[in-house]
Amino acid sequence: MSLRLGDVAPDFTAETTAGTIKFHEWLGNGWGILFSHPADFTPVCTTELGAMSKLIPEFTKRNVKVAALSADPLDSHKKWVNDINETQNTTVNYPIIADPEFKVANMYGMVHPNVTDKFTVRSVFVIGPDKKVKLTITYPASTGRNFDEILRVIDSLQLTANYSVATPANWKNGEDVIITTAVKDEDIPAKFPKGHKKIKPYLRTTPQPNL
Repeated sequence: MSLRLGDVAPDFTAETTAGTIKFHEWLGNGWGILFSHPADFTPVCTTELGAMSKLIPEFTKRNVKVAALSADPLDSHKKWVNDINETQNTTVNYPIIADPEFKVANMYGMVHPNVTDKFTVRSVFVIGPDKKVKLTITYPASTGRNFDEILRVIDSLQLTANYSVATPANWKNGEDVIITTAVKDEDIPAKFPKGHKKIKPYLRTTPQPNL
């Protein structure tokens, strides 16, 4: 099974380092990130969980809950957290899901058939308040994830969910955005009172409307 953008993120109940969670219930009415790891005590993933831990205040400000997943049992997760905290100078402050039977991994299409039938790929899923998948990214084992990029995507997704805009290449929070082609020229002043620039008939920009 491979999840596509717009699919409802599968619900599940699982044991985590923060207790038992029912995923949809745990997400509530906010946004969520689920990111997976092949196994505990792996070097790249150790740095990733530490990096995410340091960014949790930024995700919390955006009403985003974070959960990690590894296909190892809970006791192993708890020992691994000690290593992460020690080596990355942080305190892991979000749940790590124990998935030793690959139940969640299979629901989300995390099993990598080209490597082994028991190898979860390093995937990221961003889930909206409607419980639908808004973004998926899959990384190779050798390349650590860029969590600043994931934060940037959250900013874009939350902005574009509420305004008739899109974000250009390399956009960062606070920069100009693109007015979608669905908005007619004559409607722009009312929708975007900060003004706009018409570069081409199909390319019109405006200051970020939610600032």
